[in-house]
Amino acid sequence: MDLDAMREAVREGRVRWHGHVLERMLARSISTSDVRHVYLTGDTIEDYPDDHPFASALLMAFCADRPLHAVVAYSPESGYAYVVTAYEPDTEHFEPDFRTRRRRG
Repeated sequence: MDLDAMREAVREGRVRWHGHVLERMLARSISTSDVRHVYLTGDTIEDYPDDHPFASALLMAFCADRPLHAVVAYSPESGYAYVVTAYEPDTEHFEPDFRTRRRRG
């Protein structure tokens, strides 16, 4: 995924928010500005180049002192970023750095 192009889309307001994602964010006390912050400043911790219909990536950033993950997909054809999900990572699934998945074993 072209991270620079995705960030330009976010800065320009070309973001698609679907109802189910907004409902989940509300339940998790994650605001649209939090997700925007993750998209604009976050580090890519996983790439999903084979996702359909568009390549996507898992980004991580801190909002205040709270770690947040957000998955974004980007369509180079339309120039839109698509919000896939956003959540606060936990240490059951991630190492204490919140960037590295724990191995199942």
